[in-house]
Amino acid sequence: MSSKLLRSSSSAIGCSIIRRLQGTSTSAPSSAYRALNCYVQNIPNNRSTTRAFSSKETVTITYCDPDGTEHPVEAEIGKHLLDVAHDNNIELEGACGGELACSTCHLVFEEEVYDTLPPKSDEEEDMLDLAFELTETSRLGCQIRVVKEFDGIKVRIPDDGY
Repeated sequence: MSSKLLRSSSSAIGCSIIRRLQGTSTSAPSSAYRALNCYVQNIPNNRSTTRAFSSKETVTITYCDPDGTEHPVEAEIGKHLLDVAHDNNIELEGACGGELACSTCHLVFEEEVYDTLPPKSDEEEDMLDLAFELTETSRLGCQIRVVKEFDGIKVRIPDDGY
């Protein structure tokens, strides 16, 4: 299915659900509200839809704290590195919740890994300008999805200046 057709179908479904909600009391959950929640959780690129992009296949990634402590974790392919860190109680802030509105999920990659990452958006570049300990291989964890090729990589969490 083409992405244009998918967006069109999704929009039509969303509009249909919203029409069903009109005149419905918000005090009692209805099937329309449950349907809308399901619809919202499956919108492509929605930050709450990590599950939609994730498989159950995992790779091992090691997060390195500023003090050098290493934390190897199993990371689901398709998840953002910020979400993987949070799922494994790794201290990587992500103050904006992964909405690309801060630089607190700043990670530093090994050069060989960095060279394989997708290009940065202008918005990510702008946010990285605010990061502490910025390097040539810095990226935001909320913008990088885990891929099979990440198996065995190490990412460094820079000191946040506190």
